Amino acid sequence: MKGRNQTTLSGFLLLGLSIYPENQHLFYALFLSMYLTTILGNLLIIILIQLDSHLHTPMYFFLSNLSFSDLCFSSVTMPKLLKNMQSQVPSIPYAGCLAQMYFLLLFGDLESFLLVVMAYDRYVAICFPLRFTSIMSPKLCVCLVVLSWVLTTFHALLHTLLMARLSFCGNNVIPHFFCDMSALLKLACSDTSINELVIFITGGIILIIPFVLIIVSYARIVSSILKVPSARQIRKAFSTCGSHLSVVSLFYGTVIGLYLCPSAKNSTMKETVMALMYMLVTPMLNPFSSTLRNRDMKEALGRVICKKICFCP
Repeated sequence: MKGRNQTTLSGFLLLGLSIYPENQHLFYALFLSMYLTTILGNLLIIILIQLDSHLHTPMYFFLSNLSFSDLCFSSVTMPKLLKNMQSQVPSIPYAGCLAQMYFLLLFGDLESFLLVVMAYDRYVAICFPLRFTSIMSPKLCVCLVVLSWVLTTFHALLHTLLMARLSFCGNNVIPHFFCDMSALLKLACSDTSINELVIFITGGIILIIPFVLIIVSYARIVSSILKVPSARQIRKAFSTCGSHLSVVSLFYGTVIGLYLCPSAKNSTMKETVMALMYMLVTPMLNPFSSTLRNRDMKEALGRVICKKICFCP
């Protein structure tokens, strides 16, 4: 208990982002501009979907939730990172570290579940076009999103409570720019076997199973297209699934690079770069790869601008 109280008072030092002093302002401006782009891009998507009735469909309902998740996911780490870049002591209090870990798990897991839901939506749209409206009812869409929130909230809370029961003493340096769960376990003085077991079990549920379900969905989509290999079907499949595949590739590419492909050589630098890709670059690029290049979104933007600014009927 004494070790925990000491950690609560002193917190942790986040030393994962090593930048030469002469480059500090350059990287600060870069990260700030990327973060603002993430906020504005995802907010624009959410607002457009809310304002334009043509976008009140299952696909855009899920996309609005994905944009909200990306916005929050990036906001969990970037404000603290930007603040620490201007500070001589890049620290975070014990309670703040646990809170950051909780929300990182929550919104990171939520994106994984939402990508599965979106894959199912695309599968139904292509393989069962005549029954799409009856299958993807508003009630089912809401239930899928609520279920995603419930599962991810429980998972994040489970890991946070297990982490809170550990005692910390001695070294309080985290070799990351955020409160990484594996780094915290290495600093713990008490037994972490239960934490490691839960991570091993739930890791497959949260990451591997959703990824497999996405692969299965697209395998069925490809199989359906090959049965009737018309140019119209292929164009529809590309227009329907291309943006979602881009988001899936960005998300799982960075996750695999960060957690499943460890490297002994320059591991700290690699983990830092991959974490920045995962927490900053991916949420920033998702709006462009998923919706802002979409024709429906461009038309919706034109209608909203015309209605709100030009006072068109």
